[in-house]
Amino acid sequence: MSFKRLLFFVLALVIPFGAASAEPRTIVGFGDSLMAGFGLDTGQSFPEKLQAALKERGHDVVITNAGVSGDTTSGGLSRLDWSVPDGTDIVILELGANDMLRGVGPEVTRKNLEAMIKRLKERGIAVLLAGMLAAPNLGPDYQAKFNAIYPELAKQYGLAFHPFFLDGVAGDRKFLLEDGMHPNAAGVDRMVESFLPTMEAMLREQGAS
Repeated sequence: MSFKRLLFFVLALVIPFGAASAEPRTIVGFGDSLMAGFGLDTGQSFPEKLQAALKERGHDVVITNAGVSGDTTSGGLSRLDWSVPDGTDIVILELGANDMLRGVGPEVTRKNLEAMIKRLKERGIAVLLAGMLAAPNLGPDYQAKFNAIYPELAKQYGLAFHPFFLDGVAGDRKFLLEDGMHPNAAGVDRMVESFLPTMEAMLREQGAS
């Protein structure tokens, strides 16, 4: 037997079949209409555009869209287990905007988000928390309590954290649909651009560990 064939045979015994081809990182975008892609065409939702952007940067990822229009943190908590399959690596947790729009008490929103974070961590799933900010017309007291939820939970549980999901889009008509609330395709592009540094840092950290 030649040396090259012998070397190949030895390596085949030492290295398990398929070890060189790692599985893609599986990510679930878990949220409301902002995640679901309300009013947008196929291929224009946040999870789809984020996946495309990450792949362009060399990341092997598959992102599932588990956004449900109109969902609250209570609704998210009730569907969490069956919406996030076993084997998921990362969940982008984006909920709370509808709680705020309905005037749900910030303590309820916090309790539901915390319960989801705990449940995901118990399953060994990493969480990237996408923050939301309260509308000014709800008053300074509500604003202060609601806005504090996300950074405090991120710090408490050591989560990757993107402070404001609608960063660079909220209040700017050229990036919004006619309803003035949901991002248009250009708005989603801007959201993805803002989100990428946090997402890539998390992927690098997981890869290093």
